[in-house]
Amino acid sequence: MQQISLFDDVDRLHSDMDKKSMPEVEINRNALSSIELFAGAGGLALGLEQAGFNNVFLNEKDKWACQTLRHNRPNWQVLESPIEEVDFTTYRDKIDLVTGGFPCQAFSYAGSKGGFEDTRGTLFFEFARAVQEIRPKIMVGENVRGLLNHDKGRTLATIKQVIDDIGYHLIEPKLLHAKYYQVPQKRERLILVAIRKDLINSINFHWPEPEEREYTLADGLKKGVLYDTDVPQSEGQKYPEKKKVVLDLVPAGGYWRDLPEEIAKAYMKKSYYLGGGKTGMARRLAWDAPSLTLTCSPAQNQTERCHPDETRPLTVREYARIQTFPDNWTFAGSTSQQYKQIGNAVPVNLAKALGLSLFKALSDCGGSKQG
Repeated sequence: MQQISLFDDVDRLHSDMDKKSMPEVEINRNALSSIELFAGAGGLALGLEQAGFNNVFLNEKDKWACQTLRHNRPNWQVLESPIEEVDFTTYRDKIDLVTGGFPCQAFSYAGSKGGFEDTRGTLFFEFARAVQEIRPKIMVGENVRGLLNHDKGRTLATIKQVIDDIGYHLIEPKLLHAKYYQVPQKRERLILVAIRKDLINSINFHWPEPEEREYTLADGLKKGVLYDTDVPQSEGQKYPEKKKVVLDLVPAGGYWRDLPEEIAKAYMKKSYYLGGGKTGMARRLAWDAPSLTLTCSPAQNQTERCHPDETRPLTVREYARIQTFPDNWTFAGSTSQQYKQIGNAVPVNLAKALGLSLFKALSDCGGSKQG
């Protein structure tokens, strides 16, 4: 009865909202189908497509990211809208997989063990609502490593409880290190995989096996194992002359500690005296190591991502290569908007590795026929 009461509350919470109902769409019952929420520039969706999934529907509120998705995949149904305004019941019992990289901000009441009630007002609540309305066989959530310890672990505990409340069995969340999945980047993503409870005896999911070697910046930007050509030319940000003079002094693989002491003090200011840390400041990448985790801008203070040989930020296409987007995947908007879309994306090759494991688990249980 408690679970029913929770969803009565949810219904009341949204009764006055004008939800966008999705039109009926024809879904290929012979193919594995997926829906992507918080789709961004399409890194996760593209990786799933490469693994064999048919992306039936994608939801994203950022207009530039939506333009990126529509330009690269005109056949994808993309809805530009806040998730709070979308009614997903059109897809109920028709979809194999729902995925999404939900933001984890605003868990102001997380930890009071109220389950679904604890997440009201958060985007995870909307993600869970979408899953509950669609009832896919498997749901996948993606987030940053920090979610493991957010609010001393109470946020993740609340998320686990909500997943249980909406009828899914959560496999223990796992950190996947992108550099072992053909991604030339030190990027860790926390992955949550949950199977609908009525299917837990028929779906056998195994995490993708990491490769023994890690992939380096040279693998991403030069012709070799990941790409058939060197990275194409493209636009990129530039450093102010004052910063360029400082970064000229940093060797490949180095950072502010490699600067002469007086220059380091002037560049770091108060941060110089904090001791340790700040390894992203005045950082120049190295060819023989993975890139540091990409941010939304390669030139912002404290997280510089300087080219190994040239004193400049990474270009848009270099950014995209490090996230393993194909060279023909183009990004809409200004240069800053493009960096933001790429920096926020799930690396395509990591998504593909995960997608192959999900595809096998769903295929082995009988494909897209819903129970």
